[in-house]
Amino acid sequence: MLKCGIVGLPLCGKTTVFNVITRAGAEVKPYAGGKTEPNRALVGVPDPRFDKLVEIFEPKKATPAAVEFVDLAGLSRDAGKGAGLGNSFLSFIAESEALLHVVRLFKNDDVPHPENSIDPVRDWRIVETELIWRDLGVIENRLSRLAGKKKGAGPRDAAETAEAELLKKMQDHLLEERPLREYPLTDAQKKSLAGFAFLTLKPELVVLNLDETQTGSFPQAAALEGFLSEKGLSSVRLFGSLEMDLAQLAPEEQKEFMQDLGIEEPGRDRLIHGAYGLLGLISFFTSGKDEVRAWTLSRGENAVDAAGAIHSDLARGFIRAQVVAYEDFIEAWARGGFSPKDPRAGGAAMTACREKGLLRLEGKEYPVKDGDMIEIRFNV
Repeated sequence: MLKCGIVGLPLCGKTTVFNVITRAGAEVKPYAGGKTEPNRALVGVPDPRFDKLVEIFEPKKATPAAVEFVDLAGLSRDAGKGAGLGNSFLSFIAESEALLHVVRLFKNDDVPHPENSIDPVRDWRIVETELIWRDLGVIENRLSRLAGKKKGAGPRDAAETAEAELLKKMQDHLLEERPLREYPLTDAQKKSLAGFAFLTLKPELVVLNLDETQTGSFPQAAALEGFLSEKGLSSVRLFGSLEMDLAQLAPEEQKEFMQDLGIEEPGRDRLIHGAYGLLGLISFFTSGKDEVRAWTLSRGENAVDAAGAIHSDLARGFIRAQVVAYEDFIEAWARGGFSPKDPRAGGAAMTACREKGLLRLEGKEYPVKDGDMIEIRFNV
């Protein structure tokens, strides 16, 4: 399951963004009294394809793909060096696969900015610097241990020597105040470094937190977006406080307000889809009368990976995957002319797909495509 950590300076609106996404109703105020436990919530990934399959199959259970969002306290200056609650919160960030970095653009005299002015590029740099300092600390600790082995604490093998050389190069890169996502690492190197949970190697989506007056081609937002684009980072605009209120409305009321404001997609959907796209994730489906479920894979993973996502036994005893594209299934269902709520519709549409050669048997190496409907044949 994907886990996203929400980071940013104090009072930038992280908890507001968390509430927009999760509708959890977490209290919106600064972390106080040494509180270190973040807000957490699981959120189903919005997907109209999943909703349609639930409508057709009417299963006993419906399980969408899920993302966990973790709302972390503000990272102030020198958090990466251990100041304040920095180390506690940086450890929570290390658990996340991706980061939502909230940057404040809204003005509110009742919510003073910790740096006393609105400067989005500066604010982004402050948090990025704290993440860099944390990664430097991790590298320094590891190099110190490896150096101890060299001095007689034990033999250092070729792999450790290569690791030390790579870490020193990464250290030099970080000392130039450049995040590790800009360092040229091979897939094999990234895999070998996974245990370090480097923060600046994690994919990052920047959330521009605006108010309802900052619409259109708002210059400060456009300037930040241009700056981030040069850094290779994606961003999304969010009218945080307003969209938190909208999320509490009934769907029809919400839609009406969104149209008036020129918002095409709810904020939670934009952010969840943004996080999915950030990590190159896709969804595939299993379906039937017992359960319709959406599963998550990385783009490019194969049929046996899909089997393993469902259960390790399916991967171990994998024989074949029975696959039909969602679009082909829906077309067959539509052509069947079934009345709403007809319990035969799902099975009959599958039969039609099989007769037309659209329902295929695929082997282990089949690259799963976004929207595939899959049934695993296995023998353990």
